[in-house]
Amino acid sequence: MAELNYGSFVDWNQMGDQAKSSGPTKVDCKDLKEFKQMARQGYWAKNHSLRAQVYQQLIKAIPCRTVTPDAEVYRDIMGNATTKKRSSQIPLPEFVDGSPVPQYCLKTEAVASAHRIINCLAGQFPDISYCPSLPALTSLLLHFSVDEAQCFEHISRILACNEPGKRLLDQTFLAYESSCITFGDLANKYCTAAHKLIVATSQDVLEVYADWQRWVLGDLPFGHVVRVLDVYLVEGYKILYRVAVALLKFYRKHKAAAQGGQDSQQQDSGKVKADIQAFIRGIGSTVTPDKLLEKAFSIRLFSRKEINLLQLTNEKSLHQKGITVKQKRQNVQLALNPDTFSSEIVSAKEMRDIWSWIPERFALCQPQLLFTTSTHGCSLNRFYSHCEGHEPTLLLIRTTDGDVCGAFLSTDWEERKRNGNKLSFFGTGECFVFRLKPEMERYEWVVIRHPELASSIKTQDQEDKTSPEDKAPDNNSVLQLDKGGSNLSPFLSAHHFKLNSKNTSMFMAGNFDSIIVGGGDGNALYIDSDLNHGRTGSCTTFDNPPLCAETFQVGLLEVWGFQDIMTS
Repeated sequence: MAELNYGSFVDWNQMGDQAKSSGPTKVDCKDLKEFKQMARQGYWAKNHSLRAQVYQQLIKAIPCRTVTPDAEVYRDIMGNATTKKRSSQIPLPEFVDGSPVPQYCLKTEAVASAHRIINCLAGQFPDISYCPSLPALTSLLLHFSVDEAQCFEHISRILACNEPGKRLLDQTFLAYESSCITFGDLANKYCTAAHKLIVATSQDVLEVYADWQRWVLGDLPFGHVVRVLDVYLVEGYKILYRVAVALLKFYRKHKAAAQGGQDSQQQDSGKVKADIQAFIRGIGSTVTPDKLLEKAFSIRLFSRKEINLLQLTNEKSLHQKGITVKQKRQNVQLALNPDTFSSEIVSAKEMRDIWSWIPERFALCQPQLLFTTSTHGCSLNRFYSHCEGHEPTLLLIRTTDGDVCGAFLSTDWEERKRNGNKLSFFGTGECFVFRLKPEMERYEWVVIRHPELASSIKTQDQEDKTSPEDKAPDNNSVLQLDKGGSNLSPFLSAHHFKLNSKNTSMFMAGNFDSIIVGGGDGNALYIDSDLNHGRTGSCTTFDNPPLCAETFQVGLLEVWGFQDIMTS
């Protein structure tokens, strides 16, 4: 049968009635509104082969980055199918946060296929730092793929979607965490009774809502989640919110019937999470897939615009609180060639140590020497001319006493020109300072270590004292960067996060007679216009001690850029 071409990974004995194909055998529809209606009504739901063809058509139409890995890339990387490792014990990447691959009526060996696909995706999408829904989506699409390579291509297109204003899958912890807060906001507004139940019974509401995506992509039975997938591929991310709110409504109804009017007792959040999970996994006995979608789409005034506004507001709030990552990143072993790497300040081993501190998206870059006083001389003008146009940069200093210190600087030095010759601070919370000798230590933005400082909001008096740059609208903030379609770091291009710029957000500054790193009651580094003399002290932005002798003479200064080995 034709559908078997799309069902080689499926254990048809587990599929029950879904193993029987019936209904239409083709879709003749060009109008998006009509297509939406067909997806919601389950037009292709009873024909496995037709569903697979529709999915292929929908995914192929997703606008993607110019360079998006396809099936041939997968075949080139993974080699001949006969040589593949047949073990389902291939570990999944850390970014799935322990989420397993759901069985979803797949053959046992198909789970190993999902592991291989996800690990290949991890290599092709190094920017992904948190994506717990990826195993479930991979497992689902395996149902409707002729081979692993096609499934890989489908997932790649979903991950690489760059349509403005459209999101399909969270790929960072910041995005995922803000979605959890957004779901709480939506539940509070559109599912008030169920939200009150969670508040009354759980010690930590946000911990319960942290599982909202897994309710849909992970816990729902296959017959239900595949109907959600029908609509998700047409309408996008918002359908996940709709279905999750509907599940919460059904859960409240279930609890009300079970308790018989008795008051709910507060309990450990873990028990509430487990109770919701058990209900959703067994939902097939009381709620059909069509009834679930009917409930989801009965929620009125639930617009994409409202969801985006809530999401952006919550994302900004997380920025201000410094909540951006769940786990410490692993040290990255920089693939340096000792025969070609040459620095007069640090060894290849020391440069590897520094590379383990840098933001995730630069971890695969190679160091590129932009400026060194031993070659270009001790001139601040030449420093600027060689460094401008490069972002980020790494500043290394060796003093005449033999101490070594420096800074990771997130922003192009050309930003200093925004205020003419007036010295004003710029940069982002990704900046940090460090020392290597006599001992190795890094000092990050103080808000990362003390998120409570993020509640510091400028008073009107402080606003009056700030520079014109601080008063200008933050057009470069992360909340504006979705237009580029790329997944950027939590702190990238957000100038001051509306913190008090007089203390905790003075990252870097420069003019014709000096460069400064770190401010607020002192500077972490100050270098004069001759790049000859410097000072270091404690500063509020990095909460650091002096990085070397408080006044020092520069023996050698180097600036390194970041060369993308994927494009070079």
